[in-house]
Amino acid sequence: MSPTNGFGLPVGAAVDLDLPRPVPPRTPMEGRTCSVVPCDPSHAEDLFEAYALEDGANWTYLPLAPPKDADEMRARLTDMAASDDPLFFTVLDTEGRAVGTCSYLRINPQAASIEVGWISFSPRVQRTVMSTEAMALMMSRAFDDLGYRRYEWKCDALNAPSRAAAERLGFTYEGTHRQAQVVKGRNRDTAWFSVLDGEWPAVKAAFAAWLDPTNFEDGRQLRSLRDLRG
Repeated sequence: MSPTNGFGLPVGAAVDLDLPRPVPPRTPMEGRTCSVVPCDPSHAEDLFEAYALEDGANWTYLPLAPPKDADEMRARLTDMAASDDPLFFTVLDTEGRAVGTCSYLRINPQAASIEVGWISFSPRVQRTVMSTEAMALMMSRAFDDLGYRRYEWKCDALNAPSRAAAERLGFTYEGTHRQAQVVKGRNRDTAWFSVLDGEWPAVKAAFAAWLDPTNFEDGRQLRSLRDLRG
């Protein structure tokens, strides 16, 4: 039941949190299978090579098309490295190769709310432990290091793989904004998902258990993230 004010009207629960929260730093996040580091133009050759391993279908729901060459990739990374919001990062594999990019965006320190997005993972990271660990590292920084209350994910409502990924990672579907954007000359309805700070401990524990090397046998998971969240 909601608390009430002096007029007897329902109001939101009091927030006991020092606001605003810090802005995410441009510093690396280190994991067992990957690291998430600030975007840099030096990642261009690796990323172009990695993106060229697929036919471009994964760019369907992104505002951009695949880069035509390493020079175009470098120009994009130069712009990405200069941006504060979105704040872009590159995912590196254990050999130090750039295999994809992602970002924080809609960074709202006053509300302690932040979104993860602009996720562009190459075939070298898709459906691997790296892809899950990269997202776990990003979420951990937001909740554990920076003390945010809300972590958002949004995507084209027609993007079934992105919706499935959000739900697998522990996000809750909140609804769809109809005719929210025009992307590549086409209508986009936007599906919204979130994880809240009160939900994070269970999500974090599931990540830790899933990422543990003992959860894998011959490269196959023994228990899924959904199963580990109960």
